[in-house]
Amino acid sequence: MPKYIDIHSHTNFKAFEEDGDEVIQRALDNGTWVINVGSQYSTSKRAVEIANKYETGVFACVGLHPIHLEEQFHDDEEIGGEGFTTRAEEFDKEAYRELLKDPKVVGIGECGLDYYHLNKDSVEKQKKAFIEQIELANEVNKPLMLHMRNNPTDKSLNVYDDVLEILKKYAKACPEGSGVKGVSHCFSGTAKDMKNFVDLGFYISFSGNVTYKHKAGFPDYEEIIKATPLDKILADTDSPYLAPVPHRGERNEPVYVKEIVKKIAEIKNLEEEIIAKSIVENAKRLFDI
Repeated sequence: MPKYIDIHSHTNFKAFEEDGDEVIQRALDNGTWVINVGSQYSTSKRAVEIANKYETGVFACVGLHPIHLEEQFHDDEEIGGEGFTTRAEEFDKEAYRELLKDPKVVGIGECGLDYYHLNKDSVEKQKKAFIEQIELANEVNKPLMLHMRNNPTDKSLNVYDDVLEILKKYAKACPEGSGVKGVSHCFSGTAKDMKNFVDLGFYISFSGNVTYKHKAGFPDYEEIIKATPLDKILADTDSPYLAPVPHRGERNEPVYVKEIVKKIAEIKNLEEEIIAKSIVENAKRLFDI
């Protein structure tokens, strides 16, 4: 059993093109398992290929991120890293179903809704692709890796409410009867949003932004983490983005997940070892690894 697990990383992205193997090996050498997550078909396929290079400790999720449904530029400020332009892709259920046949694939995503640009015309397109991925998750009994992001200024829509409504309508309960399987990665909602998802059976994953100094208008992670049940907490780096303190401003990587665990332990007023062990147990239970 590893000491840590980063349940959402992107060493399958271009940022790790030159040294991805070294980055993953550094994580494994430091007792950290890694789940690489796809954002479109090409990066999903790459995540599966990377996972199969390692006998143990490296896994994949495959899915279509909502921002990849349209061609659009995403700047440095928006993503917390080097800007890029997405290319439009439609969700091809058959192609992703094939990827899901690989035993190293442990989940579907990242999928969900993204209101950062809040193009009202794109919302229905996002919902359609999300529902298709929920249906596929129901079919293969894999957990969902959820992406949810609100618009920073326009509060007319709440992405957490909308995703919750869709899940209640389309997602089936998992066999053990504890609710829908999945995790809200890089959680940035409110304590109320957290409770709504936990009540539905979802896990809550925290990223490097929990180590940042709190600013008005941003989530109060101290309040949220204190209120989140220990058996529903996970941690993810979202590498190469959102590097935690003391690495803020650097390219993020899976081995830094220990800094997130450390901060969660500090907020929970528990030993770091207890938090780390609980997160690993939670991840193994959710992803069946």
